Amino acid sequence: MPITPATATHTPSNGTADAILLELVDEDGVTIGTAEKLAAHQPPGQLHRAFSVFLFDEYGRLLLQQRALGKYHSPGVWSNTCCGHPYPGEAPFAAAARRTFEELGASPSLLAEAGTVRYNHPDPESGLVEQEYNHLFVGMVQAVVRPDQEEVASTVFVTPPELAERHAKDPFSSWFMTVLDAARPAIRELTGPSAGW
Repeated sequence: MPITPATATHTPSNGTADAILLELVDEDGVTIGTAEKLAAHQPPGQLHRAFSVFLFDEYGRLLLQQRALGKYHSPGVWSNTCCGHPYPGEAPFAAAARRTFEELGASPSLLAEAGTVRYNHPDPESGLVEQEYNHLFVGMVQAVVRPDQEEVASTVFVTPPELAERHAKDPFSSWFMTVLDAARPAIRELTGPSAGW
């Protein structure tokens, strides 16, 4: 699949521009239709399928990304390793692996499902709303990360105390703590008790 920045359109061979579509779901995560990406995030938001990835190094440190300043939604804030939306009909696992490579230039060496979480988070800066049924994934990354600068401003690996310190002073995405807390049981199983998650 092509790399698709959040606000980009792609042009099929007939020359018409197609907007990026998201998969709308009901409260049980069953697909009920599609909506254009930006429209789905306009208040009050339409419930749609999303994914969040948490990757760790061999020391049990979490890879955070700072979202690029040019992004239309939550620019410049820190968040989990990767997050996004599957294409309509695309499996969340496949979407998570695809976007991780597109954004960070590295594929997970391990990636496992970690449940789902449903939330409604307005973004005070942009006025957009994250009304999402989010599929969670945890895993490992061993390759050198080479971020796409249009998507990612910066990356850092953090321990739990370093995350707490950074979270206290730097802006984070509105959804970060919700998805982190939902993924914690799988994170602890992956990293072991000594990592402190």
